[in-house]
Amino acid sequence: MRADESGPERESREPTYISGAEPESGGEPESGGEPESGGEPESGGESAPGGEPESGGEPAPGGEPEPRGEPAPSHEPFRSRLRKGVLAAVALGGVLGGSARYVLGLTFPTPRGTFPVTTFAVNVSGAFLLALLLVYVLEIWPPTRYVRPFAAIGFLGSFTTFSTWMVDTDRLLGHGHYAVAAFNVFGSLFAGLAATGLGLAIGRMALARRVRPAARHGRARRYGWWVR
Repeated sequence: MRADESGPERESREPTYISGAEPESGGEPESGGEPESGGEPESGGESAPGGEPESGGEPAPGGEPEPRGEPAPSHEPFRSRLRKGVLAAVALGGVLGGSARYVLGLTFPTPRGTFPVTTFAVNVSGAFLLALLLVYVLEIWPPTRYVRPFAAIGFLGSFTTFSTWMVDTDRLLGHGHYAVAAFNVFGSLFAGLAATGLGLAIGRMALARRVRPAARHGRARRYGWWVR
């Protein structure tokens, strides 16, 4: 066995270490994750030398949280976001439309076992008026607030009826009038589609007539408060 080497020969054979892995002198590290002075970390979500947090979503020195770029949640209730005027327009239109259909039913009653002409006329005319109205509201008139809720949703929504249509069909089937009941179902469907197409066509024709004079004279027609 060889004797232990010492002195300058042993020191020259020892490998050279990279800084950061082994301490160079004094037994104290220069870096490596330990604090440099004061025993306090610089960052990492803990408090700074002043005792106040620098980041991490906690309150700033002023006591207010720092914004993170996310929209603040709305605590406003759903009822307060609804426009009371729109709800009133829908309710008023519903009262008038339902009353109009009721009056027509009393004026033109349908005998039992016969084709329900009144309900058929109400639904077909309602489909035509709804298609025509939507063309005016969406393509001819300026943006509105009360016309569509009042006329389309309220009045025409309660003027037309699905329940009475089905009740009349059930009564026809109960009395054995199967052909009349089938005509009531399919005839109302096809007539309603035809009335809708006719209303759209007439509305587009009216739109074309209004666009041409406005393009020639370079002016637009003004409307009243009801279409604002």
